[in-house]
Parts: sequence; C-alpha cells; structure tokens
Amino acid sequence: MNVKDKVLHMFDKHAIGTLATIQDGKPFSRFMLFFHDGLTLYAATHKDTHKLDDMNTNPNVHILLGLEAGSFTSHYCEIEATSSVEESPDLRKRFWDDSLAEWMSGSDDPNYVLLAFKPERILYFEKAGSEPEELTM
Repeated sequence: MNVKDKVLHMFDKHAIGTLATIQDGKPFSRFMLFFHDGLTLYAATHKDTHKLDDMNTNPNVHILLGLEAGSFTSHYCEIEATSSVEESPDLRKRFWDDSLAEWMSGSDDPNYVLLAFKPERILYFEKAGSEPEELTM
C-alpha cells in the first residue's frame, strides 16, 4: 500500500484529532472532529470562534490525527495545511454530525461553518517512534 492509501485509510478510521493555530504569536491546540474528502480535511465550528480569528490572521495550521486511545503502537499523521472557511450548503449537509447539536441547531444553522484544510505536507507514522513516510502536495 502506498503512503497516500495509508493516509486515506487512517482518515477513514480516525475522526478526532488536534488542530493547532497561532494565537497571539503562540501555538494554540484544541481537539476537533474531522471529516475528509480525499486528502482535504474538514471540521465543523461556530462562525464566532477564536480559531477563525487565528486562521484569518495566519491560515497555516497543524493537525494531529490517529493513534488509538491507550496505544502508542497505532498509526498517526502530522499534517501541515492551509485553512479556509467553507460555507457550501451541500458540504455543510454532507458533513453534519448529530454530535454537533450541542453547539449548532443543524446543517442550516447560520452559525455553522466548515473549516477546510488543504494539506501541504503529511507525515505518516506506522507507530510511535517509527520513521515517517512523507506525502507532499
């Protein structure tokens, strides 16, 4: 299996990861629920959040995705990406998840936006401590 296929397989199996932005000149991370279409990652958010302010100032982000709870032997990715806001009604509907109802009323909520992440570089690790396989766009 080539590295792109490994990454896509991992994206299919792991939805929760961390998103790091730059806030006031310092890294700031938070857990997010990720969806994907090919190698493009998406995350839902409320349109009035600090992470949007961060990304408007600096669209470069870092994402960690993978690793299973309690394991250091499963695969994971480090992803360097450029972020943008996606407000397409079709994509908002496609990536709506009922777990988001705590923050937004549904896929047509005007406060619901998707963050789109276009990877520039992905490092795929078969397990912690292994040498990464690199995928560049």
